[in-house]
Amino acid sequence: MFTTGMPVTGQLFFMYATMLIAVPTGVKVFNWTATMWRGSMTFETPMLFAVGFIFVFTIGGFTGVIVALAPLDLPLHDTYYVVAHFHYVLVAGSLFALFAGTYYWIPKWTGHMYDERLGKIHFWASMITFNITFFPMHFLGLAGMPRRYADYPMQFADFNALITIGAFGFGLSQLIFLWAVIKCIRGGEKATDRVWEGSHGLEWTLPSPAPFHTFETPPVVK
Repeated sequence: MFTTGMPVTGQLFFMYATMLIAVPTGVKVFNWTATMWRGSMTFETPMLFAVGFIFVFTIGGFTGVIVALAPLDLPLHDTYYVVAHFHYVLVAGSLFALFAGTYYWIPKWTGHMYDERLGKIHFWASMITFNITFFPMHFLGLAGMPRRYADYPMQFADFNALITIGAFGFGLSQLIFLWAVIKCIRGGEKATDRVWEGSHGLEWTLPSPAPFHTFETPPVVK
């Protein structure tokens, strides 16, 4: 909106409205952090992805405040800075959260425990290669490199080479996730009814995997 030629008054309105998005986003981050504060946390793979999600999502939120400012968004518009911001929000907000949910629920779905070692390798490989891929894009955007270009000046070549290596690494890291899921489906350690220490919902009173007729009689809710 800032680059459409609207008057300064319109730019101010959209700038303030966009900056207001930071308020509920900040509340969410503090809620998540406060939920973990002084908790008896254990760092199995689902929790690692949940903490990684908060870390990456927060970086995306900070860069979002930057592009919400009209004087800064004008030079940064359609540069690699926007690509970096977008992926820090979207990959964290969707992909890392999906990974956390999958590792959390897959014992209940399949009846087998996933390989914890594979899960942790998948997390660290994804986290490291993701940041190698997208963090340098902030510097490229600040240097003025536009997105959606097939070619670029040679001064951007080193960062682009690093980004390419990180992108291939991030893509290949997902093969670890695929293998962990397939291995879990095919067999492994039998999952108990209540897989996680802090799981108290009705679904954790059922066998793993849950039967087709979940509750033959109404469950007792205390």
